[in-house]
Amino acid sequence: MTNLSRKNFQAGADRHVRALIFTLLLTSAPGCGPLEDAGEQLDLEDTQSQPIQSTNGLAMNGLAMNGLAMNGLAVNGLAMNGLAVNGLSAQAFADWFQKDPALSDMVMQYTVRCAVPTGGSRTYTDPTTKVTYTWQGSLGLAPGWASGVPANTAEQRVITACMAAHANRFGLHLTISVLGRSATGAVIPYTRSELRTYSAREACFFGNLFTGEGVYVGIDVKSSYHDSITRACAQEDSSNTCAPLILMGRCRQYCTLDGSGLFYKACTYNGATYPPITTRLTQEDSDHLAALFP
Repeated sequence: MTNLSRKNFQAGADRHVRALIFTLLLTSAPGCGPLEDAGEQLDLEDTQSQPIQSTNGLAMNGLAMNGLAMNGLAVNGLAMNGLAVNGLSAQAFADWFQKDPALSDMVMQYTVRCAVPTGGSRTYTDPTTKVTYTWQGSLGLAPGWASGVPANTAEQRVITACMAAHANRFGLHLTISVLGRSATGAVIPYTRSELRTYSAREACFFGNLFTGEGVYVGIDVKSSYHDSITRACAQEDSSNTCAPLILMGRCRQYCTLDGSGLFYKACTYNGATYPPITTRLTQEDSDHLAALFP
């Protein structure tokens, strides 16, 4: 995994400046949201060309921030119709998908990976273009929704956290360790080897994109050295390249650790308590991200 991360960083190092400039330019463009179109010409193609891998709690991230902002989960019919045949065959889903097939395809890759367990998949054929898309499951965080029933509140919140955890505003692709619990309380599997390799704590993510409650990120590093840097947001950043993510400061201000001490089990904000996803990086990758803001 380290070799894969190194290759991705070598490729990403030359383009991260272009990615940030491109995003900054688009934050002032008109549209429905601050990052509605950001990354389509730069990050999206790169994201789609990367393999989407998960082994236990390891996952290749790279969801463009505009994919998170315009995820469509609240309006494409899936929330009420379920992430199965009934939802994917609904007219609301077809209408949403056809507005931007490339972006919708990317969003669905991460949605299915987060919600559906390993071995499962979802297939959709665009009725207009006749192109068939297949998305593989991995983490299985929303078993009820994945089976075709409406997403309950716990599922909405954990899928939001998982999607946010996979977002990357730099246009880089690296492997992350994803820790937390499913909507039913099952721990995402991890190994001691994973924890040793991905030794750098990064961030916690929580919120609800389905209901408009917002989506939040907290910093989870222990030291003060570059403690404002994550893949998703930078504390001193005033360019709005974090949208729709809202930086909350440190995770410990809002979140309670699981008994294992490895991840957060609950984050509370505005009177609501959310199931978060906690992420870790290799030290090499963490240092590289910190170097982007010397």
